Parts: sequence; C-alpha cells; structure tokens
Amino acid sequence: MPLSRRTFLTASTGAAATAALPGTPGARSAAVAASGSYTPTWPSVDRHTPAPEWFQDAKFGIYFHWGVFSVPAYGSEWYPRNMHLADSGANKHHIATYGTPGAWPYHTFIDGGRDKSGTFVQFAPELVSSGGRFDPDEWARLFKAAGARFAGPVAEHHDGFSMWDSKVNEWNSAARGPRLDLLHLFHDAIRGQGLKLLVAMHHAYNFTGYYHPVPAQTDPSLRKLYGQLDTTAANQLWFDKLKEVVDQARPDILYQDFNLDEVDEQQNLNFLSYYYNQAEAWGSDVVATYKDGYNDKGEVFDFERGGPADIRTPYWLTDDSVSSSSWCHTEGIRYYTLRQMLHALIDRVSKNGNMLLNIAPTADGTIPGAQRDVLLGIGDHLGRFGESIYGTRAWEAYGEGPTKMGGGAFTHPKAGTAKDIRFTRNKAGTVLYATVLGWPATTLTSTTLAGSRLDLSTLSSVRLLGPGAGDSTEVDGWTQDAVGLHVPLPRTAPFSAQAYVLKLAFDGPIPPLRSHHKATAYSDVGYAGDRAQLLLGSYTSAQLKAAGLAAHSISSLRLPVGFRVTGFSGDHLTGTSWTFTTDTADLRTVGANDRITSLKVTLDPATWFRFTNVTNGLVLDGGGRVPSGSPLRQWTPNSSPNLQWHAVELGTGHYVLVNRVHGLVIDGAGVTDNGGTAQLTSRRDTDSQQWRITDRGQGAFNLANKATGLVLDSGGSARPGAPVKEWELNTSPNLQWTLTAL
Repeated sequence: MPLSRRTFLTASTGAAATAALPGTPGARSAAVAASGSYTPTWPSVDRHTPAPEWFQDAKFGIYFHWGVFSVPAYGSEWYPRNMHLADSGANKHHIATYGTPGAWPYHTFIDGGRDKSGTFVQFAPELVSSGGRFDPDEWARLFKAAGARFAGPVAEHHDGFSMWDSKVNEWNSAARGPRLDLLHLFHDAIRGQGLKLLVAMHHAYNFTGYYHPVPAQTDPSLRKLYGQLDTTAANQLWFDKLKEVVDQARPDILYQDFNLDEVDEQQNLNFLSYYYNQAEAWGSDVVATYKDGYNDKGEVFDFERGGPADIRTPYWLTDDSVSSSSWCHTEGIRYYTLRQMLHALIDRVSKNGNMLLNIAPTADGTIPGAQRDVLLGIGDHLGRFGESIYGTRAWEAYGEGPTKMGGGAFTHPKAGTAKDIRFTRNKAGTVLYATVLGWPATTLTSTTLAGSRLDLSTLSSVRLLGPGAGDSTEVDGWTQDAVGLHVPLPRTAPFSAQAYVLKLAFDGPIPPLRSHHKATAYSDVGYAGDRAQLLLGSYTSAQLKAAGLAAHSISSLRLPVGFRVTGFSGDHLTGTSWTFTTDTADLRTVGANDRITSLKVTLDPATWFRFTNVTNGLVLDGGGRVPSGSPLRQWTPNSSPNLQWHAVELGTGHYVLVNRVHGLVIDGAGVTDNGGTAQLTSRRDTDSQQWRITDRGQGAFNLANKATGLVLDSGGSARPGAPVKEWELNTSPNLQWTLTAL
C-alpha cells in the first residue's frame, strides 16, 4: 500500500514557507533564508565548521545510485541522456528494446509502458510487506554490518526524478512510479540503525547540460523533468528541492554532485545559509560537500573516485563505487575486488579523508550478492581492526610502499602489497597504527620509522591486532637502525585478513617525525599544538589557514634536511622576514613567534642534492668535465660530485639546477616535442634554464621547464649513461624524481 503523501519531519523554527511550483502563478522569484546566525554571503557561511568531529571519526559511509535509470539497466545512470545520442549503444538498445525515444520517452519508465516484447516496464519497487523484494530496513542492517557510520540515498540524480514526497516537483516517487516516499523510508531505516543520514543531490546538472540532447518539450511538466525551464525558474526549483530535503529529512550530510558553479551564486548561498541555520536550530553539526563552486567556504571537498597522493588538509571526502563500470546497476556490471575497496579506504583514511562507497541495487530493490560480499568484507575488517580506523587522525606521514594510490579524482582503487604500509594515530597522539596491506615474510621493515626520522625511545609496546575484535599479541624483538624499524613476524600469517595492523603504543606523545619533503609549522613551541605540513611553494595568510594554521600562530618549525623556510610579517611575502634552514623549537629566540603571516618553503641553495628517478633508480649526472651543450645523462648513484646539484630558487618559484663539478646548469632549450634531450649549458638564468619542482606525493617530484612546459623524463628502464629527455606531464613514474640532501 502506498505511503500517504505527508511530510515526515516538520521544519524547525525559522523555516520559510514552501514555494509555489516554479513557472506557475504565485511562484516566488527569490528564496527566503531561514532565520539564524548565517546570512547568504560567503564570509558568513565560511564560519561554518566544514568537518565536525563526528564526521572525522566516522571514516566510512554508504550510498546508492538507485532509481528510474535502474530499470533499463543498460550502460550507466546516464541512460536518460545517452538514449537520445544517435548511434550510441544506449540509443541502439533503446530502439531495439522499447522503440524510438520519441515514441518511448524516458518518463515512460516512470509512468509505465510495454516494451516491444509486451512486458510492462516501470520503476515500481514493492516493499516486502506488500510481496515485493524491497526492504529498506534490511538495507540499513547491511550498511551497519559493513561498518558504515553514515548512509543514505541519491535522492535525485541528473534525471530530475525526486525520491521523496515533493510539493515542488510532481515527478516524484510518492506521486508516480513506486508511489512510496522513498526518502522517508530510508530516513527511518538508517536512523533506526543508529547511523548518520546522508542525502545526495545531483540535480544541478539536470538543467545545466544533462538533457541537452532531448528535444524541446511543449508540456510545462515535461519541461521541468527534462531541465528545460527558464534560468530563473530552474535555479529556484534547484533551491526548493534542497529546501524540501532539508526540512523533511534533516540530513547530517547534504552531498552534492558537480556543476554547482553553473547554479546561480546567490541560490548557492541561499541554500548553504538555510541548511546551516536549520541545523543550528536542530542543534546538529552538519556537513555540506561539493566538487565545484564552493571553494572550501565552510564545506568539505569531494574527490570523485580518487583522493590526494599525500595527506591533504582541510579534511576531505571521496565518493567511490563497488563497480568499475557504472554507478547504477546494469546488466554485466563489473566490480572491484574486496582488497581494492578495503585498501582504498585504508589509504584514504591515512591521508586525512573519509570514503563514501556507492552500491548499485537492482530496480526491484535487490542488492546483488557480489556487492554484499564487498560490504561484508569491509565490515569484517572494521569489526576486527576498527580501532585503527574509527576515531583516528592522519599522522605526519600517511605511509610507504611501492603502490601509488590517489593523486586526484578518477584515480580508482588499488590493492596494496605486503610492502605497503598506511599509518593512523589515535586522537590523543599516543598510539600509532601501522596497517600492512599484506603479510610480510618473516620481518616487516618500515623505512618511515628509521632512526634518522623517528625517536623510538618512548615506544612501550608493539602489538599485532587480531584475529578477533579486541584481540592482540605482543611482538618482541623489534629493532631500529638507519634503514628502518624492523619487526619480526612469523613466516606464515597466524590468521587470515585482508590487511594486518601493528599497534605502536608510546609513553606519552608520539615523537615528531622528520619529513623528507615537507616543512612542518606548529602553533606551539617545542613542535606541539596544531600543525600544517607545507610543500615547496609560497603561502599567503589564506593558504596557511587552509593548510591548518592561521596567521600569527606559528611558534616552531621542523624542516627536512636541505629545505629552507622564510617567514614574513606581512601577507604575500612582505614585511620583516626570518630565514630558517634547521629545526627551530621556539621562534621566540629570533623574535618571530606568532608574527609570521605568510611564508615560503624552498630548497636551501647551499645544500647539494641528488635527483633519483622513481622508475629506474638512476640519478641526474653532470658527466664530469664536459663542455657546454652536452646532453644531460643519468647514472648509477654513488658519491661522485658529478651527480650532485645545487637548487637555486630565483624568487619566482623556479629553480636553476647547478652541477657541482663544472657549474653548468640543466637547460631545456631547443626541445619542442616529447623525447627531446635536455642539455648542460653555461648559466644565464634564461627561461629554458629554470625549473619548477612540484611535489607529487610519496617524496616524488616533477621538474618542469619554464620555457617548454615539459618535464624531465628518464625514459623508464634506461641504462646508465642514457640521455635524460623531456616529456609532457602525466602520472608516469618515469617523470618523477626523489630528492636526497647530501
């Protein structure tokens, strides 16, 4: 029996009256913001805390692309658009199965119709209580068993179909199709399991491009469904849908997909201020996410199917899917493995982020077994080793190992190896967790925890967690030297797991880690308090705040060997300056404490460096006493001064790389295409002799020429003596180099 068309949560004090339908008589031309402390301006909404503590503690959530597009189950959730693209797979499938898009339009999947075989087709899942297969309570129990701490539906995708009892959009699940208030059902089921509620809204693209291939509609209602309202009405409808979701569901997380930068800016601000004011009235700490358009103004940035290559602040989110081929269920859907998804979660948590994992139920409300297996596998790990995930924080280094993960959006999950380690710490900063993405043979060695980088004199115990929740075993006989921390382990794993966790407990705070490639600024003397890890580059006051420290709050600095930090009393590198080339525990000694407003991190021009290629381990070689114009080559690393370079920053963020033997510099002159050879020439500081050194995470850098825009390329598995070429930037390790200060 259909649910009655009712609002299941009343709006809190200060809620605006529901608007009339856009494009109909009496429709308002502007949104009315809820009363409260937030106003619809960027400075005001920027006061909102983007990632409250509960969100940073939660780490893992689940949502689902499920709706009208699940009925054709072909291609992807972009079927409503692609069915109109002539000669596309979706178009051919639609014509063969249902008829031409003109005769069998997308909204027939909503209202129902017979396909060419005579079968009645409609998005109309039935509850188990009515004899169907859809059980939102069972879904929620599965989410909890998977270890999720928040969950919820895609309440509207680009297709314009609202999955709630909407008064502003007649194309909704309570009025048509299933005739169920689906958001209501999910709200009750998910809250009933004690989980936080997420509601995802993808409707910005509904009127900003998704339905461009659809012919112009004459019916006003169909114009609304297919995103063909005039700009003012479309922007108002965008806001009014969000307002309904906020008022009816009171979501803890309001997730939005891309194209917010195409929505009217004032309507974006109307929504943010309304949501934050309503949450203030509820007494809730809520999260709004974005992919574009908001720019960290009180919201959490979301990487789609990816994440950063290294620790990123402020706190972030990624949305990913169990499927490598589609976000919604399709025939022949392909899946990532449990190891890929679990290791991706562990990696993302280690880098200061949360993961939102999408599943793809079938149109009748069934969650396929392969998807359940992935969810329950993640739940098994979190049930046994959850203390290394939930409530933790990123440490000073995210991890180590050969498997590179992240580096941006659409970088996809990867399974790690027994040589890959990811770190987290407890909130008190007294326990360090080292999660190994496989079982190492006899001895685990962590180079991050080498004696040159971390003082382990206060390490009180090393324990292996598992096999059950709360179980752990003391590991004796660990040693530390210049190479790393060595932990002896049995040759065969004592129990089966997708990853293994070592718990390192300290007497007091975990000692600070010396970074190889980041300067660390602290709010308190003695390397304590809040911190910001700073890559090579310049930082304004606003950029320091985004990194984790406000202006006038830096009291101590820790520098990698060979790095230099110059702090300035004014913004944009102005005013009194202080230069540091070694760790400084107390900036009061030089009169800089709480005075730095902006700063610059560079390589120290007095330090000799060796540049080692990530792929082949060869290093940049000056070649000895060679004449100007000689090719730049690469060689096996040794102590020869031929392989040593000064990196002299010119005040613009670009460096001149000067060889120790002959003083010639690396020059990209004359290279116009991929594969051209870099040269060694006399120093003139021309654009072709200047290189921008860009951190790519995990201690790797690109060296990009100012004149050509190309980067230094080892060529991969080259022999010693091979020339170093230039290539257009991509993610290949052939183009990445590590820096070693000598």
